[in-house]
Amino acid sequence: MGEDPLITAVRSGDEDAVRVLLEDGADPNAINERGTFALCLAISAFHSTIAGYLVGGGADPDRRLPDGTTPLLRAVDSGSIGLVFSVLSDAVLTSEATRVELLARARQWHETGPIAMLRQRTGASEEVERVRIRDRERFTDYHEFRSGGMTVRDGHTGILTLLEKHFGLHLAFDELAARACALEYPDWEHAVWSEIVRTLGRRQDDETWEAAAALRGHPDPLYRRFGAEVLVCLEIEADLTNVPSPFEQRTLELLLDWAKEEEHPDVLAEILAGLSHYEDPRIEPLGLSYLGHAAPQVRGAVPSTLRIVDSERSGRQTFTSEGLNALLALARDAHTSVRQGAGYRLAHSLNPEPAIGDTLAGLFGDADQQTRIWAVYGLAERDDPRCVDGADRVGPVDEYDSWSWILGAPLRYEQRQREREAPGTTE
Repeated sequence: MGEDPLITAVRSGDEDAVRVLLEDGADPNAINERGTFALCLAISAFHSTIAGYLVGGGADPDRRLPDGTTPLLRAVDSGSIGLVFSVLSDAVLTSEATRVELLARARQWHETGPIAMLRQRTGASEEVERVRIRDRERFTDYHEFRSGGMTVRDGHTGILTLLEKHFGLHLAFDELAARACALEYPDWEHAVWSEIVRTLGRRQDDETWEAAAALRGHPDPLYRRFGAEVLVCLEIEADLTNVPSPFEQRTLELLLDWAKEEEHPDVLAEILAGLSHYEDPRIEPLGLSYLGHAAPQVRGAVPSTLRIVDSERSGRQTFTSEGLNALLALARDAHTSVRQGAGYRLAHSLNPEPAIGDTLAGLFGDADQQTRIWAVYGLAERDDPRCVDGADRVGPVDEYDSWSWILGAPLRYEQRQREREAPGTTE
């Protein structure tokens, strides 16, 4: 007898197949030849979306397993915030004992740390392998630790924060800020930092705004950056819910003043990036004043401040002449990330100036592949025949599916050319 189709789909990470099979009546509690439930297989493989489908389809995340754990406890152990969110979001938890158990497990990982916990769990004395990985389902980063046949991610502090929020516990701003700034690798792309910032951003209250604004005067630049991110997140969360933000004008004024006095490049870059969420004539001149800043992260944030004269639903935009000149200069910057950001915006520019095409073509030899990709895409969108030669210089692309539309731009350009040249075609 062959393997259950649902188990096969879960093993292969085929999200669409799992969804369709469940819609067609597949048993969400299917087990493999070793007696392992489909949900546990999804959790062990860090397949958040599939785990969510299974729970939504009726798999029990609170089922007690032979080793004494439950799928939810295993999700907490995994260190993946997205995994816990997916399993928890559709789960019906009525037991106070379950809530207490989940919080205690998450707190244990948070206080002990993933490496020490991993050694306790596996008993292995070998060196723990550490790699930085991208959670492509939630667009955040983790450090993944592997030892003794077990793999975990370092998202447990974020999981504790998520569980506390889910169970109605309201932690003080200062405690959450301390959690974020105590991370071994605090940065905005890390899943834990992101989860804590979003948790505060969703509160939408004066207490949170004032606490975040007060961090402007903190002696530690990490806390200042955290405060700036929370202020911006309050605006983003208001936009997502289509509710007018009560903080919009005062946040704008604060960020404009703060940028003029902030000396730490990481904080200043965050403030400039945050100003992209506002429309005000003071923003572009402020950003342009940092065009020659010594720190690449600050120069790289300048495009966030440029005024958009016109835009299309496709994301293409028209910049002011001052803004366009800034982008052309930044595309020749010595730092990779600055060129990449400028190249991206030039690729999406609606401005007609020929200098844009020449600058993009000049990026074909850039050492950074993403910069080369945007250069080719931008030329194709401008119907510039140089995009065809540029496509040959992009090189092999990992995760092709995520780039397929962008990489297909030269082929679409050639198709448009054939259609224009076909007999009977009129301009």
